[in-house]
Order: sequence, then C-alpha cells, then structure tokens
Amino acid sequence: MHNISEHISYDEATTSPTALRLGIDNTPDEYKLNRMRLVAEKCFEPLREWYGKPIKVNSFYRCRELNAAVKGSLTSQHILGEAIDLSAGSKAENKKLFDWCKENLQFTQLIWEFGGAWVHVSYNINNLKNQFLEIG
Repeated sequence: MHNISEHISYDEATTSPTALRLGIDNTPDEYKLNRMRLVAEKCFEPLREWYGKPIKVNSFYRCRELNAAVKGSLTSQHILGEAIDLSAGSKAENKKLFDWCKENLQFTQLIWEFGGAWVHVSYNINNLKNQFLEIG
C-alpha cells in the first residue's frame, strides 16, 4: 500500500492496537483515503516541514466500529479520514504544534486535548471554520 503522504505511512495511519486486539478491520475505502491524503497535504506536511522533526501520529482513520471501541465522538471526523491526532513527545512540544497550526493553517477544528497530551487537527475542504478549542 502506498503512503498517505511523504511522512505518513499507510500502516501508521490505519493501524490501531485496539483494532488489532479486537479483530476490527480498519481499512478505509478510496473516498476516505482521499480525505486522509488531503488532511496530510493541507495540515500534517506543512506542520512537519516547519517542525523539522518526526511527529507521532496517535490516531488517524478510525472505522465506526473502532471509533466506538475507543469511545470516540459519534460525529468524529476520524471516521471520515478527516482528522489526525498528533504528538511531538511532550506537552511543551505539543503546544508548539498547536500554536503553529492555529497561526498558519486552515482547518476545520484544532483541539488541545487533555492538557496537551496530543493535538487534534481536522480538515474538511467544505467547512474550514478554523475553530479551536480545549477538551479534557
């Protein structure tokens, strides 16, 4: 399988320990793969270029069954392949990612999750409202 983008492999974007443990098939269809490529192109790759170091993908695509298993929102953009959760390894580094995204990207939502445990960024080309919030 091809990479989602220069710095995100297909496996990194779709493999989930929860899915593996529960035997959930987390394979996106072509429509969702295209959405994932767009999120990577418009959000992840510009951020990665600016940051200049690896950024861990905590969660990207989640099928409905996997999203339910991890207690994700019923309206989560992860289900559509439109959201990615990222971490640079510490809350301080994650704050840099969050602040840069907020100032430099177009996005649907940017979420500072659980005190900076990770950063969620979503991208839907038809809904670029640049909303940012804090959860947890």
